[in-house]
Amino acid sequence: MGAYWVDIAAVAFFIVEWLAYGFTLEHTAYGRSSLSARMNAYREVWVRNMLDREARMVDMQIMASLQNGTAFFASTSLIAIGGGLALLRATNDALAVLRELPVDLTPSPALWEIKCVGLILIFIYAFFKFAWSYRLFNYVAILLGAMPPSSQRDTAEAEAHVMRTTRLFEAAGRHFNRGQRAFFFALGYLGWFVSPWVLLLTTALVVIVTWRRQFASNAWRAMGN
Repeated sequence: MGAYWVDIAAVAFFIVEWLAYGFTLEHTAYGRSSLSARMNAYREVWVRNMLDREARMVDMQIMASLQNGTAFFASTSLIAIGGGLALLRATNDALAVLRELPVDLTPSPALWEIKCVGLILIFIYAFFKFAWSYRLFNYVAILLGAMPPSSQRDTAEAEAHVMRTTRLFEAAGRHFNRGQRAFFFALGYLGWFVSPWVLLLTTALVVIVTWRRQFASNAWRAMGN
């Protein structure tokens, strides 16, 4: 194990950064100013505005586009899992290619397979998140269809329906965001196939890029106005 201490440290850093970023974004006061949190406020605005409309066909079309986008990412996750399995099966071929490079980057066959299994697990996690998000969007569509008519918008029943729909809507978006986060960190994880030192660098870059999009991007500033 002593020969792989850099690999172990790099993977530990990768996992800690992923968990810490997700926790900060979803469970801290700092995360409540993120772009995703600001969008959650508009989910409630959307649901409340539906109470003023009798014709809600446009709302259902928007919901269908959200479902289609989630289904696309779920399908992409399955393709990525298949690619990871193919890479795992072609261990000898991959190592032969690495041996031809000017710089010796060839890991042991066991370490290569561990790297492939880790990548596959990331995409399996992403698939489950996207699949559950898709299911939750289906539930939201049902709740939108059950929205009380505009004539009952000031009733306690309408308020309760708005709140339950909004909470379910936020949950669907949260699981979708977790799936996308897995995709982003999977890109950082690819650095391990080069070197554990590269994994440290790519993980840090992924965190910086994703943090900037949530807290310092043009979209974040636009939603703050």
